[in-house]
Amino acid sequence: MAKETSSEKLQNNAFLNKFTEIAVKFGNLLYLRSLRDAFAVILPVFIIAGLGTMLNNTVFMWLFKGATLAKWQVFGNAITNGTLNVAGILVAPMIGYCLARNMNFDNPIAAAAMSLASTFIVMPQSIPATTLAGKAVTVSGAYSTLWTGTQGMFGGIIVGLVATTIFVKLASIKKLQINLGENVPPAVSASFSVLLPALILMSIFAIITALLSGIFNSDLIGLIKTWIQEPLRGFNTSLVGYCIIYFFANLLFTFGIHQTVLSGSLLDPLVLINMNQNMAAYAAHKAIPNIINTSFVSSFTLVGGSGSTISLIIAILLFSKVKSSRQVAALSLGPGIFNINEPMIFGYPIVFNLPMMIPFVLFPIVGTLIGYYATAAGLISRMVVLVPWTTPPVIGPWLATAGDWRAVVVQIIVIAVGVLLYLPFMKISERVAAQEAKMDEAGSTEA
Repeated sequence: MAKETSSEKLQNNAFLNKFTEIAVKFGNLLYLRSLRDAFAVILPVFIIAGLGTMLNNTVFMWLFKGATLAKWQVFGNAITNGTLNVAGILVAPMIGYCLARNMNFDNPIAAAAMSLASTFIVMPQSIPATTLAGKAVTVSGAYSTLWTGTQGMFGGIIVGLVATTIFVKLASIKKLQINLGENVPPAVSASFSVLLPALILMSIFAIITALLSGIFNSDLIGLIKTWIQEPLRGFNTSLVGYCIIYFFANLLFTFGIHQTVLSGSLLDPLVLINMNQNMAAYAAHKAIPNIINTSFVSSFTLVGGSGSTISLIIAILLFSKVKSSRQVAALSLGPGIFNINEPMIFGYPIVFNLPMMIPFVLFPIVGTLIGYYATAAGLISRMVVLVPWTTPPVIGPWLATAGDWRAVVVQIIVIAVGVLLYLPFMKISERVAAQEAKMDEAGSTEA
């Protein structure tokens, strides 16, 4: 019988198999999966917001001055109004639709509409404002972008999830369905079928709003922001929480399960909130609040994809003498430039390859620490533009910082450190592969 290779031993490890099984089940939980789906739908909106913010505060400021600049900046301000300032409103119906679809509900559009309506129902009916004379007043019949925008995103998430769950459950009760017969157009019949569930749902949220306003002088979106969003975002996007999540996410990928199973659920929505806050602050010429955000991930944590394998590709092409390794690296270079590294992960391979698992899991943490402390020390600007995750290295951090060349230098340093970190493990992996090949050859000769 042939001796098991190190990769086969890892694949057959009971503990690792159980860990993978649990992680996959967690990542595929109904609500987490729906959350990932919803944010994937609206991600282009926030990328466009980054474009408008960058043009307003870089290109237009280079080209125009005074009144002419103000006229051109209407372009970026209009994009901000349609993206960042309604982020909390956009996310609720998208979550409603995706969750209803994943629950196999036959009318997900209705669920999206109910989520949107419920989000507006729980918003405060009056907001504090300041007149041009500086007098504080209370205004009714208006919505604050503090609640409809980036700060209200988590409120939109919670309301979207809860409203859709209640609505789908109510709509499944046949006694609450109004049947108009077969001669009625399908769209009208579908609307009346969910009329009573919609009435009950909106009444529930209206009662909650009335109680919070009348008794506690508060609102649901504000409470969610204070008691859920900020504590959760505070830990998950802190340096410690962020590194812990990516440690386990990348570890999971070494067992063949994509890291977004964890990071996509626990981190992506929160770093996107941070990103939107940065873009909004940059557009308003205020201090940039967050170091860790969506663009930070692709600039310093996952350079060239999960595990920052662009460094491994460079290490192989520069230092490896193994023909098969160089072929895989050459084929992976093109996709790797655009942060697509599955050819490297499964072709080299990294999965179930113990020597390569170590730098694959640890190097993103090293890159994070370098990028984080360089930003905290003021050596580079904070990220203020959401760039697509497929943006190539060097270009990405330059765009994300609205043209700070120092961010490019720091990313090059991160890549270089990665080459040095990957190099010894690459050599070990090649030696292990060579020895296992000799063992297999000897075993086949004996047979």
